[in-house]
Amino acid sequence: MKDRPATEAEANEREEALYRAVLTLGTVDECRRFFRDLGTPAELQAFADRWRVVELLREGKPYREIYELTGVSVTTVGRVARFLADGNGGYQIALQRLDPSH
Repeated sequence: MKDRPATEAEANEREEALYRAVLTLGTVDECRRFFRDLGTPAELQAFADRWRVVELLREGKPYREIYELTGVSVTTVGRVARFLADGNGGYQIALQRLDPSH
């Protein structure tokens, strides 16, 4: 863990630096390599699971069915659903860019 907490400004700078690094990646393979270096297997699995939940919610699957398909807790499914509907719009941007016809 960290020895000292970052100020809000420092935290924002670090977060922005991370996003800029992600924006330099041009292929799925580059992203895979970057994220495997950056996160633990468990962290990556959690992100992948949440993205699968987004896809299943978009298909109209009920929470319990999503739990059965993914093993993601109903609480997490609800959280993802909440952010899909009223979050920062990130899920929506990615979904639209992956499937503009939807």
